[in-house]
Amino acid sequence: MPGGNRPAAAAGLAPVWSRDFALFFVARALARLGDTMLPVALAAGLLQHGYGAGAIGLAMAASAAPFAGLVIFGGVIADRFSTRKLMIGADLVRLVTQALAAGLFFTGHVLLWQICAIGAVNGAAGAVFQPGVASTVPRLAADVQGANGAIRIAESSAQLAGPALAGLLVAFSSAGGVFAAHAATYALSALCLLLLRLPPAAPGSRPHGGSFRADLVVGWREFRARTWLWAVIVIWCVYMLFISGPTVPLVATEVVQRYGAGAYGLVNSALGAGTVIGGLLALRLRPRRMLRAGSIALFAFACFPASVGARLGVPAMSAGAVIAGAGMSFWGVMWATSVQTQVAPDVLNRIHAYDVAGSLAMMPFGQALAGPAASVLGADNVLLVAGVMTLFVCTSLLLVPAVRDLPRVDRAVPPTRTAPAARRPARPGPPDP
Repeated sequence: MPGGNRPAAAAGLAPVWSRDFALFFVARALARLGDTMLPVALAAGLLQHGYGAGAIGLAMAASAAPFAGLVIFGGVIADRFSTRKLMIGADLVRLVTQALAAGLFFTGHVLLWQICAIGAVNGAAGAVFQPGVASTVPRLAADVQGANGAIRIAESSAQLAGPALAGLLVAFSSAGGVFAAHAATYALSALCLLLLRLPPAAPGSRPHGGSFRADLVVGWREFRARTWLWAVIVIWCVYMLFISGPTVPLVATEVVQRYGAGAYGLVNSALGAGTVIGGLLALRLRPRRMLRAGSIALFAFACFPASVGARLGVPAMSAGAVIAGAGMSFWGVMWATSVQTQVAPDVLNRIHAYDVAGSLAMMPFGQALAGPAASVLGADNVLLVAGVMTLFVCTSLLLVPAVRDLPRVDRAVPPTRTAPAARRPARPGPPDP
């Protein structure tokens, strides 16, 4: 395999597990645990105070919109400053806001605009935090794929536990208790990151001089220069619009209406269990063409919407969810590892930010169109279309030579800048095969 692990190992990095990676691993698991508790807290708390489904959606959108709109700028900030300090700062901001939300729900003085304002601050903090995640993994572990697989397992396990824990807290305490627990996860995440000893960035891996706008432009040029990268994002917009966007609300509606909330919880847990399996597979399998293998695995996601749309029953839907979760999780590890190893560290945070923003761009539209499409075609047919579109998306990924034939790299490429004064557009990365 090209490159191997020798350079990273020579730099003193353990293949995966070390004290510092363990701290980052725990921080990511805790953050994910808190994030999966939040929808339950918002729904239960706002309903309890007389608000309806529209208010709950607005509160969720108040966090999602600033995140999607600001994450690109967060990528530039992360490339200019210490990612570790930025992530700690973002966690501390969210600790304060969630503690404030807990206080509002505990005292019973809850106004929708307050919750939306808190959500907006959280979304902005998340936009500063998220880009740094991409560049932290290759600085902590020589085996980038193994590290991503381990983190995927942790996040998937947290996703299984989070909603159940939130439900217990609501039952035995109140929504305020869930927000307090969410604040605690940010406090513990910040503590783990504070104890983390992050190895220094590679020489020349940080922008020098120049303006914020110039760094933003360089990030866009680097993103555009990699056919495999922007091609996946373009195709992923189709995935979000026709598959993920409609699937999430329609599966929830159809399963709950036909079989009850317990059945939906079982199907959702099966999906989470599948993502754990996919993470375990990603720890073991080392394909030479990572995006090709990930695209093939992604075909499995068609089982989830198709099994619900075909009304196959709870056991079959749960089995389909396990298969779908495994395929999606394996793809996620292959994609994250490819980005982290194929992109130079001096632009990695910015390119990851473009990746996140592009990946999320069509999600709200897909969710908004789910209801009207179900009214016209029927929810079952929309879900069957989503299953067919999954096959189309995966085939499209495999038809792009730059995606299909991208060779495996087990270490990050060198920085694109070697001189502090270099402010010309960054040299494009390795040509697509």
